Amino acid sequence: MSEKKPAYCNNLDNTYHKIWELLEIGLSNRDDPFHLPAFVCNNQNSTSGRIVVLRGVNKENKNLWFHSDIRSKKVEILKKNPNASFLFYNKSEKVQLRVSVNIIINYQNKFTNQSWKKTAHMSRQCYLGEISPGTETLEPTSGLTDNIDNSKYTIEESEVGYKNFSIIEGKIKSIEWLYLASKGHRRAIFNFNKDNIDKKWLIP
Repeated sequence: MSEKKPAYCNNLDNTYHKIWELLEIGLSNRDDPFHLPAFVCNNQNSTSGRIVVLRGVNKENKNLWFHSDIRSKKVEILKKNPNASFLFYNKSEKVQLRVSVNIIINYQNKFTNQSWKKTAHMSRQCYLGEISPGTETLEPTSGLTDNIDNSKYTIEESEVGYKNFSIIEGKIKSIEWLYLASKGHRRAIFNFNKDNIDKKWLIP
């Protein structure tokens, strides 16, 4: 018996709508698989990937973003090559998204200022270390003092972390969607060119 696919899978416009619906759910629900996409960027001779927390989705402006320490290695890579990608997978929805983006590094601007004000006390901990992420160390350590590690700091004391806070914003160039079925996969690509969206079916 063949698997019954969701009705949207055979219509490009409905598929496009479903993609943004899944991204919005991933943003708002921390338990959703889309909340933690893989982010991949490319150095001259290597590829670097990691899991990030999805912090923003904007359908109108066609962008996604996450927070980062400005001192991190990926920021160095992205300054040299702003081409990157997000990879999302939701097992229950049977959907994979490959999102190609051009990166904008937001640092100490209106965007970061507004986001920092909304950043929770505990989340600010990530930006309070005196040593840059990725620095070699002789002993296993979080890189934080005991007080910071144990959240023994006030919201006012955490303000110093703003100097390390950045937003990695991805302007979407294309979204490749794949529906994985036991029989009859579906695949499509959505290319963005200014105000135009080129929608095409692909062979899975």
